[in-house]
Amino acid sequence: MADIMKPVKDVNTVVVNEASSGDNRLFITQHMSTEELREAEKKLKQQHLNCKSGRTQYSTAVALLFAGYVLMQLPSNIFLANLRPSWYIPGVMATWGMLSALVGAVHNSGGLYTLRFLLGFVEAAFYPGALFLISSWYKREEMGIRSAFLFSGSQVGSAFSGLIAAGIQQGLDGVRGLESWRWIFIIEGSITVFIALCSIIILPDYPSNTRWLSPTERAVVKWRLISDAGQVDEDDSGWLYGFKQAFADWRLYIFAVALLCIQVASATSNFFPTVVETLGFNRVDTLLLTVPPYVVSVILMVANNWSADRLGNSSFHVIWPLVLAIVGYVIAAASINIGARYFAMIAMVAGGHGANPVLVSWTQKVMIRPRIKRASAVAFVNAFGNLAQIFSSYLYPDSSAPHYVMAMSANSAFCLSAIILAIFMRIVLLRDNKRLARGETTVTQEMKGESQAEIRGIAEDERLVMREGFRFVA
Repeated sequence: MADIMKPVKDVNTVVVNEASSGDNRLFITQHMSTEELREAEKKLKQQHLNCKSGRTQYSTAVALLFAGYVLMQLPSNIFLANLRPSWYIPGVMATWGMLSALVGAVHNSGGLYTLRFLLGFVEAAFYPGALFLISSWYKREEMGIRSAFLFSGSQVGSAFSGLIAAGIQQGLDGVRGLESWRWIFIIEGSITVFIALCSIIILPDYPSNTRWLSPTERAVVKWRLISDAGQVDEDDSGWLYGFKQAFADWRLYIFAVALLCIQVASATSNFFPTVVETLGFNRVDTLLLTVPPYVVSVILMVANNWSADRLGNSSFHVIWPLVLAIVGYVIAAASINIGARYFAMIAMVAGGHGANPVLVSWTQKVMIRPRIKRASAVAFVNAFGNLAQIFSSYLYPDSSAPHYVMAMSANSAFCLSAIILAIFMRIVLLRDNKRLARGETTVTQEMKGESQAEIRGIAEDERLVMREGFRFVA
């Protein structure tokens, strides 16, 4: 039985605004750790790491990072559902900060490969874990905007990591006998560890065990989640039940493939400085020109997710940014005008990333109960989507510059595929809602799983009304 009472209506629920206050700052440091390698690669010399090819070493290191990243996401989220997030998330963050700093001390490719694999292994815990933590505090109509603020950390990291790296390269190259690319890892890794330790006192746990909530505040947060889904969130079921329910739900695979398509299209960010260099400006101007597209991307992403939450619609808010991205890809492949190409670069970054947090939030809004099912679903979808990072680099050979026709064509095709999948999911979910409204099926059947805990403090008929009043967000 869930230990919960229906709270009085005048209790201030603002406490939930603290639930993810530190997540965005943590994600900035995570993404800057990933960006470090891209800037450091420009300074890697063959003799530094005793490897045959700096470019080959770089590509292998990136692939190993994402191999570890993909492998650990699902197990980590299952662990997180049974641990205290205020310790687990900062713990893995401090670990990746130390590993990132140690990259600055490697002297051979074997050491680099090992550290990058381990780095991906521990970084895997953060993004899907933070998304799950947000969904453990917020109603579906509040989830998207918080996920957008979280994801915006990656855009801020992408926008400014190159400038920070450039400053370090100019000011610290040769200091204490270390090359500048080593200082990039040491400094940014150390900053990550410091922020991780500070975040222990900021991050919450779950509504039932967050230490700074009063019993009344806990009841308020729990009731908000119950009123949203008609079921208790923190239930008593074991992890295996929710795990099986997630992978028995075919919608999981639709969301996963859709995110894979979006991630392929968004992989332009991995090579964005190189793409911007095709405009013909010097190195400093190129770094400065990489900033505005990410600023626009953050604004569009937050506004798009706010609209999706407010209107209770996810499908259209996945579709229109991808249409914008396709426009950008077509212009980039066809035009030689500098102004048109720069507009295209803004469109492809803002459009591709604008759809990402909507889709991962949509996944959790649909696969919302039981909580282990939600944790497993968002981790699997994100892990599957990130497989795109392993093979998408082959779409950008140097020989295809400056238009990268193969990459832009592929990106457009993947965006179109994601649009088709979003339309399909909208049709299916609206059909399910109509069947529920007509009483032809039950929420348990359509949700493909349910919380194993009962709500205490209300009558049985009221509990059933709440449960059967659930409708999917399409």
